Amino acid sequence: MHVFKDRTEAGRELAHALSSFRGPNTVVLGLPRGGVPVAFEVAVALDAPLDVIVVRKLGVPFQQELAMGAIGENGVRVIDERVRSLSGVTEREFALVERREREVLEARVAQIRAVRAPEDLHGKTAIVVDDGIATGSTARVACTIARGLGAARVVLAVPVAPKDAIGDFPEADEVVCLTTPSPFRAVGRFYSDFSATSDDDVLHLIDAAARRPAAASPLREPAPRHEDVLIPVDGVTLQGSLLLPATAGVVVFAHGSGSSRHSPRNRAVARVLQNAGLGTLLLDLLSPAEELERRAVFDIELLASRLTEATDWLRAGPAGLSRPVGYFGASTGAAAALWAAAEPGARIDAVVSRGGRPDLAIRRLGAVQAPTLLIVGGADLQVLELNREAARYLTCPNRLEIVPRATHLFEEPGALDAVARLARDWFTEHLGGGANPGAAPDEA
Repeated sequence: MHVFKDRTEAGRELAHALSSFRGPNTVVLGLPRGGVPVAFEVAVALDAPLDVIVVRKLGVPFQQELAMGAIGENGVRVIDERVRSLSGVTEREFALVERREREVLEARVAQIRAVRAPEDLHGKTAIVVDDGIATGSTARVACTIARGLGAARVVLAVPVAPKDAIGDFPEADEVVCLTTPSPFRAVGRFYSDFSATSDDDVLHLIDAAARRPAAASPLREPAPRHEDVLIPVDGVTLQGSLLLPATAGVVVFAHGSGSSRHSPRNRAVARVLQNAGLGTLLLDLLSPAEELERRAVFDIELLASRLTEATDWLRAGPAGLSRPVGYFGASTGAAAALWAAAEPGARIDAVVSRGGRPDLAIRRLGAVQAPTLLIVGGADLQVLELNREAARYLTCPNRLEIVPRATHLFEEPGALDAVARLARDWFTEHLGGGANPGAAPDEA
């Protein structure tokens, strides 16, 4: 059974299968929410515009995962009469489900279109992308919408689907699917990480795709190196995700307790940094077995030593010795970042802490030389007080930024955007980069 690590990996594999569609008349359309991370990778690989088609599944009332139809923008609706009949859903029940889903759909369309006008599909090839399909209802609606918006050719592209769902698909001119397992049961079975994609994630991806640099030409800088990496340290192998431009600094992410390189919050911040021309290394500082040990999760000295060794690996290999390096730490990862930055000869050029615990590295703070930015939520009162106290021990250039009304995970609307903007500005000031560092606050 083919299992994708996450939606990013699925998108990259799907992009290979779609390479023949690379060209100026192709538009990639992701289905929010889960289809957008997959579509983002396809759009980047094909150097094509990324847009979305908002579709809502009409789930059977007593079994929401089972679709009896779907609705989309511009009033489009598809009904699966077989599922509706077998489930015994009445006209009134169907109407209630549709009314509820229509309200959600219209709110989501308004949110997205407030920051991103729709792509013109007239005469274009529209590649409709989702993270997988089960019954195919939402995909049928999306393809119907793309056709109605003027697409000359509609291609449905998904990493996984049951064979019977894509065997007869008149709404698309072509269907590209990487695997059709049997039995199928659910899309999530074919992903190791099938964590939810948020509305903020969708908006970040659309924004990053719109503002990414134009495709490389012989006269332009080479495309960034983007790969999963394995870093041997202390007899274990750490896993990371590296994006490295030809020049400019690179930011190494130190994740907090209970998190990983797949953290949607840190990945969202990383995308903003990447869009500003910076490299990123999202890194797991513990092996999968160690992550289960609570002692290791809070062993700041161990985490810091791993971060130092990973930085040495980065400098000895992909990044080179002369490239500036910064640390972005979250929660306990921030303590590890500050501890590592305090090591003699660390040569770290900037540190940013998000909701961090610098107090856990209190005896090393006076040795930190890298300019340090502490970002804390205004409603995260205990951590805010710990950061205020820790800031008194810092002798390097430093600043404490408070994001109003934000709690520890910065889940409030706009809170994570504020973190990303602050981090971007701090790193571009101290590491270089700056492909678009002066973007207006509501563009980041």
